[in-house]
Amino acid sequence: MIKSRPSKDILHTEVILNKISEYDIFRHYCYNFKELNKKFCSELRKDEKPSVSVINYKNNLLYKDFGHPEHTFNCFGYVQHKYNVTFTEALTIIDTDFNLGLSCKDSARKFTKGYIAQTYDYKPENKKVTIIKIKSRKWNKQDANFWKPYGINKEILTNFAVKPLEYYWINENRFKCNSITYSFRFGKNKFKIYAPYENDKKWFSNTSKNVIQGYSQLCESGNILYITSSLKDVMCLRMLDLPAVAFQSEMQMPDELQMQMLQNRFKRIVIFYDNDFKSIENPGQTMAKKITDKFKLKNLCIPQNWKCKDISDAIVVHGLEKIKLWLKDIDENVKVKYNQNQQQ
Repeated sequence: MIKSRPSKDILHTEVILNKISEYDIFRHYCYNFKELNKKFCSELRKDEKPSVSVINYKNNLLYKDFGHPEHTFNCFGYVQHKYNVTFTEALTIIDTDFNLGLSCKDSARKFTKGYIAQTYDYKPENKKVTIIKIKSRKWNKQDANFWKPYGINKEILTNFAVKPLEYYWINENRFKCNSITYSFRFGKNKFKIYAPYENDKKWFSNTSKNVIQGYSQLCESGNILYITSSLKDVMCLRMLDLPAVAFQSEMQMPDELQMQMLQNRFKRIVIFYDNDFKSIENPGQTMAKKITDKFKLKNLCIPQNWKCKDISDAIVVHGLEKIKLWLKDIDENVKVKYNQNQQQ
């Protein structure tokens, strides 16, 4: 007599994950995976440099190949791709190998017994260098009206190599500026193109994560340095006589060399990222916490009751003088908390 299974024990992802974890599945089938968030070499393609991580994404584990973005899988998708089978067959393989008793074991043996996983010779294309050229124009009243609410004057704009544009070229393709457009220049041939009133073509860039915005304009050394979200915020803080820089993305984790370079020049470093209080994730403050925890820095954010996302918005709403007084009032508190963090 065949003993029947409980009616709830069916071949389903939820049933499988009630018996074993996603971590168990990845550890069993992804041989190079040992630890979450630690990079390893892919088994699905030629991968001489570790470029894969299993990460926690929205409370689930995700296989992410940063060298081959098409290889992004949950634990079931990974098994499906590795053995080149259907989704149901992937569940059957897992059921069989972990002896969960949800299906007929024989149905999976043809895939797991002596099977060689399908692999691919993936060679990333050589990335073309993006060449940006510009044709500037004279400053006009429209430019003054755009920058004035942020407290940013022409002297600061010139100091930070900001120019108003008539045309710009991306790899020899010319674009006419239909609304006010600016170039931010970094070094000899690195640019960001900023068209604040455009939706589809608001930003173009050929910079890399190694370019630190505002770095060339820093003083040699000082008591405090703010790391903020954008060059516009950097210029706002400079109008308040406060040195500041910004990485290329608020989501960029600075490497230790970059931070050491800044810490050698400034006694205290404060992270001053966006406070996107309308967003559940609040990505700016989420990343700010990661950076402050890693490098033992102080975090500062715009008060939520101000209803402003960043320092530039706060200046528009509350005025330059109020922001100046606010920063002055909290400066001593910043010193105390920073010193406490450094001593931990």
